[in-house]
Amino acid sequence: MVISTSRISLEPISPALARRIVNRDERPDDRWHPEYPFPDELDPLRGLAASTEPDPAFTLYLLRRRSDGLAVGGFGFFGPPGEDGRIEFGYGLVPGARGDGLATEAVRAALDFAARQGARIAAADTDTDNIASQQVLIKAGLSEVRRDDSKVFYERRLHE
Repeated sequence: MVISTSRISLEPISPALARRIVNRDERPDDRWHPEYPFPDELDPLRGLAASTEPDPAFTLYLLRRRSDGLAVGGFGFFGPPGEDGRIEFGYGLVPGARGDGLATEAVRAALDFAARQGARIAAADTDTDNIASQQVLIKAGLSEVRRDDSKVFYERRLHE
């Protein structure tokens, strides 16, 4: 299921596509930004590539900018909701696509989608020195719940 807004689309990544992304096996219709995938995405993509039955909704998504059709980043759930309805997620954009609000838009859209799928709490963390990511999470409605020497942890209650 593709998650769309006026400026971005989040397209689910299959294990086969994850393998191609990791191997940089780009085909004409893929339209990957030259900086995609960025290094932080490679481990989650490798995990998905090795998966035999990924969750169809709570998976990794390719983030595509609608203005030019380029894949400029990713969004990923770290699995389906737990018994308490909690989901964890991560996201990122290639450097050339940052600073335009696309990450915030993607997080909002993905969390709205997650709420419709039954998730009740969303959680994410970021490095203490990653101010831009902290701002994305706050703008997407998450609140800081704790921090340690290297990470800041955020949560948000989700409502349909």
